[in-house]
Amino acid sequence: MRVLVIGAGALGGYYGACLVRAGRDVTFLVRETRAEQLRQNGLRVVSPHGDFAVQPNTLLASDLKEPFDLVLVGVKAYSLDDAMSQFAPAVGTSTMILPILNGLKHVDALATRFGAARVLGGLANVSAGLDADGRVVQFMANQTIIFGEIEGALSERALALEMLLGVPGIDVRASEAIMQDMWEKFVQLSTLAGITCLMRASIGDILAVPNGEQSIFRLFAECCAVATASGYEPRAPFIEFDRKLFTTLDSPLKASMLRDIERGSVTESEHILGDMANRARRLGIETPLLDLARAHVAAYEVGRRRAAG
Repeated sequence: MRVLVIGAGALGGYYGACLVRAGRDVTFLVRETRAEQLRQNGLRVVSPHGDFAVQPNTLLASDLKEPFDLVLVGVKAYSLDDAMSQFAPAVGTSTMILPILNGLKHVDALATRFGAARVLGGLANVSAGLDADGRVVQFMANQTIIFGEIEGALSERALALEMLLGVPGIDVRASEAIMQDMWEKFVQLSTLAGITCLMRASIGDILAVPNGEQSIFRLFAECCAVATASGYEPRAPFIEFDRKLFTTLDSPLKASMLRDIERGSVTESEHILGDMANRARRLGIETPLLDLARAHVAAYEVGRRRAAG
């Protein structure tokens, strides 16, 4: 399969680099400044599993003329509209679009633009970011992609895609219940982003203060209630996993949303915290801690925009 990776940031850069290293046919759709950086320095990954670098093929949007078999979308949610316009020429009659963005709203946006049949559900579990030199830095050892057909069942194309993505550095699984998986990730991320942004601290630091653990799990319970009312009650293994995740003493874990705040960048707050809160309102569920976290990050965004002029 010919693969087009949208962007070469933390998500696209990490997973795309692993595919290139394994000899897959991969091209990155990037802006001119990133293209030049990659031409000069290659795509470099700093990882707990071992550092490596590849020399990627890149394209600018103006040079994109023909369809690809797979479009892997890993941009931030606030960049999706622009990204869809840029990669539209790559979407042919049999193209698969695999988004690994955070949240849920983007699935409807992609289906509306390109047709539901082309869009798979997907999620990524990797903690990574770009450093000042443009390197992809993997902060923790997790490196999972889970994907599947929105309607469920394992299709031939899903099984073929599982083989394509099954390379060193990617733990891949084709799912027969991808919407359940995505809702559980939505709950996890809303909890992690909400509490670490609200407290401006890592999970380990929050656990070290009075009522820290209780606050984490109050927010977790709010998000679980929204998922359950939406028809996707979190499963027992997920609950157990997140209980361990959120009670690991000295854990450095913090949401990428908090990292965005720390460097003064725009956040995905409305796509994550705002969407979860809006769903709660429509369902008549009270989420006071989630609402506070949303307001906290929204106030940051107001100040950021004012400072930017």
